[in-house]
Amino acid sequence: MAEFAVLQQLVNSIGQVLLGKDNQVRLALSCILADGHLLIEDLPGMGKTTLAHALASVLGLSYNRVQFTSDLLPADLLGVSIFNRQQSSFEFHHGPIFTQLLLADEINRTTPKTQSALLEAMEERQVSIEGSTRELPQPFFVIATQNPSHHSGTFPLPESQLDRFLMRIELGFPSQKAERQMLQGLDSRKKMLQLKPLLSLEQLQKMQQQARQVSVTEHLLDYLQRLIQFSRENPAFQYGVSPRGSLALLSAAKAWALLHDRDFLLPEDVQHVFPSVIGHRLSSTQSSQSGDALAEFILAEVEVLYS
Repeated sequence: MAEFAVLQQLVNSIGQVLLGKDNQVRLALSCILADGHLLIEDLPGMGKTTLAHALASVLGLSYNRVQFTSDLLPADLLGVSIFNRQQSSFEFHHGPIFTQLLLADEINRTTPKTQSALLEAMEERQVSIEGSTRELPQPFFVIATQNPSHHSGTFPLPESQLDRFLMRIELGFPSQKAERQMLQGLDSRKKMLQLKPLLSLEQLQKMQQQARQVSVTEHLLDYLQRLIQFSRENPAFQYGVSPRGSLALLSAAKAWALLHDRDFLLPEDVQHVFPSVIGHRLSSTQSSQSGDALAEFILAEVEVLYS
């Protein structure tokens, strides 16, 4: 597939500013190819903002960043009408949400009221403001970052909003080799300025269509459904994965297959994206295990049956 070379070039370009994180970069690209929103949860200073900015640069998307704080209002995000004395009428001033890629930085540092202002935008790709509905640019992606919930001054996202994110990933600490390069003077900000768009909007939309057309066998659909059903029936979980979650898992696995130059799905594709897609949709009844650990538990318990 000719697109594979372009996709590999995307990974390599982002890897110039975010060292040693190829797996996370591929997961983020899979999320966008699956036309979903991405949540990046990690400690401050791990490169969350860098990844979002780099994705916008190489994909050629318009980009806005909003720093979420406790005093941020919905109007600061969506926009507001201001009276024009010369025209004797109100003029709508678009907020930063009117962009193709919105970075909602530290989303869990703002109030639930402002967090909920994103819900309609993420699901419907439109916003309702002052009694009228306004379409958002196409494509429209939200990449949100958040600090771990135990940090002070945070407002945990409710389950309804977490479910809107197709994936949640963590970046983690850099490898010793990558950190040594940083210490030796690698300036990621200068590298960021050198990033150029590698895709046109038409190419991105074509790749998204190709991801949707990745073929899936009945056996693989059976496997995917058994994974989801396990989360709904096992008493270790407070609640099971929603139908939106199962659709997200299939979409992300198809995009992962496309990223690896295949037009058909393998069990390994489902398994690789499973923690990122399902982890933030799970909660344990008995312990404070992380979502990723719960997802790995499901993968270990549900076997792949080929016939």
